[in-house]
Amino acid sequence: MNYKKLVLLSFVSVALFSCETKETEPAQPYDSGVFVVNEGNFLQNNGSISFIQPDSKTAITDVFQKENSRPLIGIINGYAEVDDKGIILVDNSTDGQDAIEIVNARTFKSIASIKEVENPRNAIKVAANKAYVVCWDILNPDYTYNPGYILVIDLLINKVTKKITLQNGAEGIVVVGNEAFVGNNPYVDKKEISVIDITKDEVTSKINIKGPASNLVLDANNKIWCTTGKDFLRINPTTKAVEATISTETATEKTPGKLVLNANKTTIYFDYAHWATGGEVYSFNISDATISTTTPIIKRTVTGLGFDPKANVIYAGISPSYNQAGYAFRYKPTGELIDSVKVELAPSKFLFK
Repeated sequence: MNYKKLVLLSFVSVALFSCETKETEPAQPYDSGVFVVNEGNFLQNNGSISFIQPDSKTAITDVFQKENSRPLIGIINGYAEVDDKGIILVDNSTDGQDAIEIVNARTFKSIASIKEVENPRNAIKVAANKAYVVCWDILNPDYTYNPGYILVIDLLINKVTKKITLQNGAEGIVVVGNEAFVGNNPYVDKKEISVIDITKDEVTSKINIKGPASNLVLDANNKIWCTTGKDFLRINPTTKAVEATISTETATEKTPGKLVLNANKTTIYFDYAHWATGGEVYSFNISDATISTTTPIIKRTVTGLGFDPKANVIYAGISPSYNQAGYAFRYKPTGELIDSVKVELAPSKFLFK
């Protein structure tokens, strides 16, 4: 056998071995299914994360406690995954006790805890092994907000590498290309969306809008949707212009809240609610010029909303109270109830994998 054939045979052998190793990598407990973020009761610091396996009608409860023999002490504001690592946002009722817990996303075993954080609200992947965590900072005694910020986290070393100062009440975030767009919670008097260059980790501009921009999502056309008051805004991330403003009806005090997209990102589902009178869930197509809130697809007040793109199923968090376990109700896209799964206290967000 000549030298060239020997080299070729060696290369093929290595390639086949690598493929075989990858294919036979053992499955892990949380490779596929639905994570349910249970917010919990703020004063009791009893938030948790449940996991529903595919085709299961029961949930594995408090998976962090189960895998690490210690609880998450606080309410849970969110869970995101970046390159096989999970990021849990823990908001304790005592200042200085908040945390970002980093786990192996496949086993949920703890990897690291980041403590230099106050009021983490949302986490998102911005690049390989790199995450942004949007934070409020401390809420003052008079319920005013300090300037918010983003913590830039390097997930190769599991540490904060930079802090980007933002507007008061910074909250929702989406990433489009090399830019991140950050809105506000609806309780601040801010009328802007911050635009961040994710390669430099710097605020480069702001988009002026009519009010606080909540619940940012990105549709099939790479357009940003958000809510402010009773209005939906559609924003072009390239021109930084508000392309459309679509108002809901004004006869009630209800306002649009949580926004989620269907699998192909052409339909937006949203809850329409008021704290005293409850609410329902409605939907509209991203090409619609008007939004109707006459006939709901789900006639329930929800604490959480999600859409499973694999199963083509709506998930709604239903909470009897903030002192007893809630449920993940599953619906067809038309609003027909499929079933429900008992989870934990105040199910508010879902992550599908």
